[in-house]
Amino acid sequence: MILSAKSARSLVVFVLCVASCSATPIAPRDTSSTSHSHSPIALPITRRRQFSGPGSLLDVDRARIKALIEHSDEQKKPTVFDANVTNVADLYLATIGIGTPPTDYTVILDSGSSNTWVGANKSFVKTRTAKSTGQQIAVSYGSGNFSGEEYTDIVILSPGLAIQKQSIGVASTSQGLDGLDGILGIGPTDLTRTTLVKTPNLTIPTVTDNAFSQGLISAKEVGISFEPTNSLSDTNGVVSFGGVDSSRISGKIAYVPITTTSPSNRFVGIDSSVTYGSSGTPILSKTAGIVDTGTTFLLLATDAMQRFSAATGAKFDSTTGTYALPVSQFQKLQSLFFHIGDTTYEFTADAQILPRSLNSAIGGTDDNVYFIVNDIGTPTGSGEDFVLGMSWLERFYFVYDSGKTRVGFAITPFTKATSNFGK
Repeated sequence: MILSAKSARSLVVFVLCVASCSATPIAPRDTSSTSHSHSPIALPITRRRQFSGPGSLLDVDRARIKALIEHSDEQKKPTVFDANVTNVADLYLATIGIGTPPTDYTVILDSGSSNTWVGANKSFVKTRTAKSTGQQIAVSYGSGNFSGEEYTDIVILSPGLAIQKQSIGVASTSQGLDGLDGILGIGPTDLTRTTLVKTPNLTIPTVTDNAFSQGLISAKEVGISFEPTNSLSDTNGVVSFGGVDSSRISGKIAYVPITTTSPSNRFVGIDSSVTYGSSGTPILSKTAGIVDTGTTFLLLATDAMQRFSAATGAKFDSTTGTYALPVSQFQKLQSLFFHIGDTTYEFTADAQILPRSLNSAIGGTDDNVYFIVNDIGTPTGSGEDFVLGMSWLERFYFVYDSGKTRVGFAITPFTKATSNFGK
């Protein structure tokens, strides 16, 4: 039974807990009615790091951002964008169940897109609750793409969070997901516009939209907490549907409205300026950018990256595709400061570098530290002059409140962690 938006909503916060590489399968359940448990309900999520050749992660990030900007042009028809990048990932993965009985699929958690789809690796299993909409769908992510048919079905994010008649894509062709089944898109609903081939002006309700309208959650909020990790896979975060996990934050969440600057305003976009060090060296004047769980690096506009390089002494290293600094110079490295709304967020020296234990995985040496701060590939003025990717989000709690079109951040116990430099 589908509950209307006016139905009484439970105050439960549905929690997705980041777990180990072996994700726990979702147990079958009675999907004929909506659950209103008052206990947090956990879904395992895995961080997977896989590196493939010099600059591969940066290539993926840049290709992704280029594709996002191109897709944000609402006048464009669905297209396929091939970045010629394969076999590389630095992602958070979830296991979701679809159908009756449910089949488990491993999907990427992505705030930079909003379509939910499967079928890239494991074939979609059609059960009695799967209904074709008759619509064809095509989506490009820069580092991957898919096309196929749109269905509605029951989507189970956890044993207590079963979304009825959720629209999902079923891939007939796909590229770039490297053994994964699809994507769980948690971004703005409007990002689904242009993805339906015959009716590109239509939007598709997201899992957050439908969970709210069916009375499963009390607010159209997604709260995300990641933690720094120095391994290729780790238990390191919590994602909450319907509210905030207050145990993951220190102090209050400060909210800002979605930016009005295009194209960042079509994503989880905010305005920010960036300075370096105690002297407040300008790196980036107030401008628009996005928050994106699907991007690995903290990306800055090319001219801002040049100022960062000059301030820190970091030099581009072609072997790794990152900026590098001799280990002996690390102690001189100062914090970056992000001025978002009325709040300043300190991004420490330790937060700015890749965990040293992973230096060899990217082709680096023990003599250097390698930055997770990198060049977005375009100068300031593009309307998307920075991207706060996963490496930034590991230091701050992030809330996307689509119901109130705002974004919130808070410091966490890991904001000033020193795990990256230590081996």
